[in-house]
Amino acid sequence: MNLKQINNLTELFFDQFNKQINKDKILLSTLGDNRKNYSWQETYDFINLVSNELRKVISKGDRCLLISENRPEWFIADLSIMLSDGITVPAYTTYAENDYNYILNDCTPSIIFFSNIEQFNKLKNIIKDKKFIKKIFSFEKLPNVEIEYINLEDIIHSNNKNLTIHKSLASRKDPSCIIYTSGTQGNPKGVILSHGGILNNCEGAIDILKPLLSKEQPRFLTWLPLSHSYEHTVQFVQITVGARIFYAESIDKLVKNMGDCSPEIMTAVPRFYQNLYQKINANFKKATGLKKNLIFRMLELGLKKIKKENLTIFEKIQDIVLEKLVRKKIKSQFGGSLKTFVSGGGALDKEVGYFLNAIGLPTLQGYGLTETSPVVSCNPIDDIRIDTVGPPFKGNEVKIAEDGEILVKGENVMLGYWNNKEETEKVLKDGWLYTGDIGVFENDFLKITDRKKDILITPGGDNISPLKIENELVNLEFIDQAVVYGDNKPYLVALLVLNDEFINIKDEEINNAINNLNNNLSKIENIKKFFSIKEKFSIENGMLTPTLKLKRYKIINKYKNNFEKLYN
Repeated sequence: MNLKQINNLTELFFDQFNKQINKDKILLSTLGDNRKNYSWQETYDFINLVSNELRKVISKGDRCLLISENRPEWFIADLSIMLSDGITVPAYTTYAENDYNYILNDCTPSIIFFSNIEQFNKLKNIIKDKKFIKKIFSFEKLPNVEIEYINLEDIIHSNNKNLTIHKSLASRKDPSCIIYTSGTQGNPKGVILSHGGILNNCEGAIDILKPLLSKEQPRFLTWLPLSHSYEHTVQFVQITVGARIFYAESIDKLVKNMGDCSPEIMTAVPRFYQNLYQKINANFKKATGLKKNLIFRMLELGLKKIKKENLTIFEKIQDIVLEKLVRKKIKSQFGGSLKTFVSGGGALDKEVGYFLNAIGLPTLQGYGLTETSPVVSCNPIDDIRIDTVGPPFKGNEVKIAEDGEILVKGENVMLGYWNNKEETEKVLKDGWLYTGDIGVFENDFLKITDRKKDILITPGGDNISPLKIENELVNLEFIDQAVVYGDNKPYLVALLVLNDEFINIKDEEINNAINNLNNNLSKIENIKKFFSIKEKFSIENGMLTPTLKLKRYKIINKYKNNFEKLYN
């Protein structure tokens, strides 16, 4: 498939549909007790049926808000909107009412898709007076709801004999979606992504995945919210390779679901890999005797390989044996077929990256942001360099500004922020996107070193990256989450959220561990004091974004007094 000749994302789907010899082959699958499967033919029919309904009420460029958990109908609604020349506006199911109200007033959608009554109830009080809303669709029946709506289940069972097969008129330069940033620094901004931008990302992704794809239908497990730009684009990568897409039940059941569907490829954010590292490492430490020796020899040889150190003939033989005795058992816990994890949406801690690759769970770190559709670069499977985010995708022009900021140019760069010319002009200059990230090139591989907005500056003018230190802290087995504080302060302090298993740990033990950690940091990076809290930062309490990033400004505002007391 020549992606350069594809005009829009619905054309990509229909082109792949026409190539399917067996159109009854399963495309979309849910996991859990109430499993659902949609074949290529059923998906094609469903998209056209929903698009026929949408075309009765929307015009080209109308925004359509989509609020749902990950499920096949999400994909069907997204494609139906674009086939009707509308613009999909995905929204997180975890948003607060104020966030929904802000987005509704900002993008004024003509259509709203809800998955179920639970999602509808979140907005029922704020949509009453929104005159711009023309029609409401729901994936499931909405019991005891007075408002008029269309149930997608009724559409699929309508047996419409007068179905018209439409074709989208969208070009590569037209908007495909408006994805709101997760708001780590304040109100979310609506990023307008073009059809061409996402298609361009698919091209780069295929180059990375080509060596990993099986001749049969590749299997992907998806759990990151489809309302996030990363997973939103991944679904079109999955279509490009004719994959079977499995939708995970929840993050809590992720490992179980991997066993259910044996995925070959899975994308996730750094927090997932951090948790995985902590759990596997904790189990390794419980091992005794011969088992312990085998595990740590496997780790030792795995680290040598990923660091590209030469193995002796004897070590190579040992490694082959350990592959069968240890790594194969580890892989079997994740379905047994995993060819790679792909990490994006934030910086992957170096220690975590080395560990996962060493134990036989290949993990490719990439880099991107919503404004770049979203991927800029990614490590290839045959040349993984843990402390980098790989070479830029084809079609991406990347350069480093004089102050170290990473600039990106190409078809993948956003069209701008919706309704926000001022913010657009701050980051888009002469076609270059100013990412706010600091980086360098090392032998053509991009390396992220800092984040402009998150940098702490000492009274002496030194720049400190809090993220680097936070990653070191959460690698300690008793710390679940951490926030480092100290902009323009004489020294750094930290807020610690303790792991449930270590909730009664003594301050003296924490102090000793932090002092040991300080020995591996520069003097200005040393943590001098700390305080701990019991409540974990979560999406529900508003302290984490839907992709599990810390909402730093909210956390610091809430615990400002606690931080400041550490300087008395």
